[in-house]
Amino acid sequence: MLPLDRRFFLAGAAGSLVAAKASAAGLRATDAAAAPVPVNPLVKQRADAQVFRHADGYYYLTGSVPEYDRLVLRRSRTLAGLATAEERVLWRHQASGPMSGFLWAPELHLFDDKWVMYFAAGPSGGGEDVFRIRTYAVVCDGPDPMTGSWSVLGKFESPFDGFNLDSTIFMHRGVRYFCWAEREPGIETNSNLYLAPMKTPLTLAAKAARLTVPTLDWEVRGFKVAEAPAVLARNGRLFLTYSASATDDRYCLGMLTARDDADIMDAKSWTKSPQPVFVSSDVTKVYGPGHNSFTVDEQGRDVLVYHGRDYKAIEGDPLFDPNRHTRVQRIYYREDGTPDFGIPVGNGLVPDRFSPADAPKQFVRHDGDRVLVGAGDIPSSQFRGVASMAGSGAVTLVPIDAPERVLFAAPDGSVRLAQPQRDRQFVLRSSFVREAVDRDTVRFVLAGRPGMVLSHADGGLRLVARPKRGAAPNTLFRVS
Repeated sequence: MLPLDRRFFLAGAAGSLVAAKASAAGLRATDAAAAPVPVNPLVKQRADAQVFRHADGYYYLTGSVPEYDRLVLRRSRTLAGLATAEERVLWRHQASGPMSGFLWAPELHLFDDKWVMYFAAGPSGGGEDVFRIRTYAVVCDGPDPMTGSWSVLGKFESPFDGFNLDSTIFMHRGVRYFCWAEREPGIETNSNLYLAPMKTPLTLAAKAARLTVPTLDWEVRGFKVAEAPAVLARNGRLFLTYSASATDDRYCLGMLTARDDADIMDAKSWTKSPQPVFVSSDVTKVYGPGHNSFTVDEQGRDVLVYHGRDYKAIEGDPLFDPNRHTRVQRIYYREDGTPDFGIPVGNGLVPDRFSPADAPKQFVRHDGDRVLVGAGDIPSSQFRGVASMAGSGAVTLVPIDAPERVLFAAPDGSVRLAQPQRDRQFVLRSSFVREAVDRDTVRFVLAGRPGMVLSHADGGLRLVARPKRGAAPNTLFRVS
């Protein structure tokens, strides 16, 4: 019996139980050329995060800092690298005046070859006046936003000059649009969403359209809020996500959808999802997911960026709780082309889904402790590879919605979920070397028996002898 502790087992403490066997079999873990896998939370204490991959090959990240006193920016060649990338302060709030108080929700955009960062700001001095929030912009004097000098460009000319924030820009059919949240006189909400084509970085080219007003029960918990719009153009449609309700664990994402060829300035072109599309999870312990943006990973796969806390209970105003962390996870799509965000995946490596190479529309998933291959919801088919006590690159496969279970290959070859045990044989039978076949395809080799691999058959997984020649499709899995 080995003195294994389940916490260390799942946390990936180093070990060397099968190093010799794995080395002799010539096994390798993930492809060395692959980009590092991001770990959540990606960046701690950065709320309202915007991440995008620019044409220069860099990922850029900005967001609200807990002190709300400065605008920051970092960049990295990889998405995972943003976690440790050097951060530059671009601009600080002024000593007095309308931009001397809180700075909220920055977004960086390239407008006619000039870098412009939009943000919301209010005056200092305390009291209700600090929430006299308006949208402003600063501009960079050079082509590199990390090295150029930044100065105030001016104030956004909103239709109502009311409380407004969370501005974003997107191009659609050759037109640049500005989308933002604002309180409109005569409507008893905290903020609604508006859209208009742009004339200049701070002015609109046409009358704004009011896209949505928070009225549904999940949009008005604590506050009546529709804010933080973000646009994803995919599959012949525009998907506009937004955040709703108070900024505690009730904060969540809603979504508007319009056809790509519709008149997007007509509010009737947009359909609101009747239920939130992304909410807090007691299972993965992520609360208040919201204020999202969209990017792609190094392989071009769509990624959801958002912030969320690791705990539910908050003392005082949630806006002043500092621990809204930037998080990322991959986006999947239903058969009808609409995005399915699943649930917040929790802390640790961004998980994968695995489709048999010869059954691309099916996924390895679980139903309770049963391990299946087929259709099902997103969370039951997302597995995180956690470094195993078996060592030599071996991992345990942990489902995100059952974090106290691991994939286990029984002596009879059957595969199920099981609770980790303090036993050497259990470690060897729940540890796999993820062998890269190509960039998107892997084979799982049992760490304790390098001649055995995972295979799918009859709607489930089994352990079988590794094919001596060729690549049997039923032992290969596509990663998504």
